[in-house]
Amino acid sequence: MSNRFALDASAVLCLVRGEPGADIVGAALPHSVISAVNLAEVIAKMVDLGMNADLIDRVLGPLKLQTVAFDAAQALASGLLRAGTRSLGLSLGDRACIALAVSAGATALTTDQAWGALKGIAAISLAR
Repeated sequence: MSNRFALDASAVLCLVRGEPGADIVGAALPHSVISAVNLAEVIAKMVDLGMNADLIDRVLGPLKLQTVAFDAAQALASGLLRAGTRSLGLSLGDRACIALAVSAGATALTTDQAWGALKGIAAISLAR
């Protein structure tokens, strides 16, 4: 397993909300990257929870998330993952995280149990 991680939105939300597995995500944070797509998912969920831009910035700012742009290469890789992940119901954000993990030589860190069924696509670590 890699000592570098690509964070799924669920992992960041787990950390922010202090849910089970937050300690695992917190320990991985200094060695992590996040796709801009997954960061957008995190922010959208925080908005759903009633947070405004200032509060979101105050919560996420101290995490110093190293954000990676979602470029054409990431888009291609994410799109191509569709066939192998469709049966698990993985979203675009999920596939963006996995594509980033593959391209960065990282382990995808998530709380989504469905990812445990992924075989041979990327290294996956479940925070809970």
